[in-house]
Amino acid sequence: MYKRILTICVIGLLFLTKGMAQNEAQVVYNLNDCIRIALENNLDLKKTQNRADGSEINFKQSRNELYPNLNMNYGLGVNDGRAIDPYSNDIINEKLTFSSLGLNLDVTIFNGLRIQNSIKQSKFNLEASEMEVEEAKQDLILEVTFRYLQILNGKDEVVLADARLEATQGQLDRLKVRYNEGYGNPAEYTDMKGQYSLDEIAMINAKNALAEAKINLIRLLSTDANTSIEFEHIEGLVESQKYQLTADQVFNESLDNLATFKAKQLRIDAAGSGVKAAKSYYFPEFSVFGQLNTNYSSLAQSFTETGTTIGETGGFVDIANQIHPVYANQTQFQSESINYLDQFDNNLSSVIGVSVRIPVFNGFNAKNTVAIEKIELKERSLDLQNTILLYKQSIEEAYIKMESAFNRHRIFVGQVEAYQASFNVNEIRFNNGVSNSVEYLTSKNNLDAALLNLSNSKYEYILRVRVLDYYRGL
Repeated sequence: MYKRILTICVIGLLFLTKGMAQNEAQVVYNLNDCIRIALENNLDLKKTQNRADGSEINFKQSRNELYPNLNMNYGLGVNDGRAIDPYSNDIINEKLTFSSLGLNLDVTIFNGLRIQNSIKQSKFNLEASEMEVEEAKQDLILEVTFRYLQILNGKDEVVLADARLEATQGQLDRLKVRYNEGYGNPAEYTDMKGQYSLDEIAMINAKNALAEAKINLIRLLSTDANTSIEFEHIEGLVESQKYQLTADQVFNESLDNLATFKAKQLRIDAAGSGVKAAKSYYFPEFSVFGQLNTNYSSLAQSFTETGTTIGETGGFVDIANQIHPVYANQTQFQSESINYLDQFDNNLSSVIGVSVRIPVFNGFNAKNTVAIEKIELKERSLDLQNTILLYKQSIEEAYIKMESAFNRHRIFVGQVEAYQASFNVNEIRFNNGVSNSVEYLTSKNNLDAALLNLSNSKYEYILRVRVLDYYRGL
């Protein structure tokens, strides 16, 4: 008895643990959750953000061009053979260790405002990159919304397919009994079996479409596709009234709000600054420079006086036809090598000056650079004009599709009501043997098609409304 109770408890614990694990694996997202996760994880969005980070670095680098250039150089080497002693400038032919240290300062005073215009160009490019990130976010939100609606539509289609299959199963079970007992028309039973197969295929197709829609959304979220994820339904999706704004009103709002137009205008401003920066090559460039230099030689020595001695000078005098050498006091010195740091201090020199670089002829480089920047400016302007034209056409097309979807949805609502009433009558007649399977299946298929069209038109209208809201920059 005790072992039996223990076994039941263990089995119950296992089922409880399994149920808890399934609940933990089950994740439910709503539309806002999906948008938030996509904005945090989407790899394409991260690539766009990475390009914006690069533009920020370029902007900082262009501002740093205003600062002076300060460079230090240091060298240390050994020479063996004929050379010039850097300390004494004497020609020597022996082993020499030498070293040098220099500090150079260069400050640009004027270069045709090239640096200032380059800073403006980099700043406009940075702002354009930030707008392109916002544009990528808006595109991502719209695509996530589209994929989410596909999932909701797919779930509704699965529910409709399941209801059709259940209804057909009920009729098939009823007709099977009559068929086995030899009552009625055998063709009605076989027709219903064929209809059941069609409904099974419809169920498989609906489940497959739902699975593909989930995979497409999970890809945008860049999350674990192995995790069991469910998506909440959205109540009250279809508005009772048609979209209130006109296509022209949507277009005008898009010009003011969409990040894509702002980004392209900033690219035009950047290209304009690029033209100004290129024209600076026609102007002289003024700069101030300064240098500090020193060196070291292993042969450099200092001499200290230690006393005097009398010695021959090498000269002579003739006294009474006798040659006498000339003697003189000679100062005695003690040599000592000068250490490294003292030489750097003793040999220090400085230079300061102003330089002017005047462009006389540079192979038409300045002219061609300006021409290339003007072409870039024109291309950016044409890109904006083309984008405006494409968006206007897209908005008009989206607006027409929105109106069409709304009208179709309204019509399908009435069609479902009519086919539902017709099916109710034909079902009663068929169950009572008054009508045949052809009339019943025709009525059933009409209702099923109308319900599917109603579901599709609902989500299509929702999508068209979201597209128009996207163009408005909402």
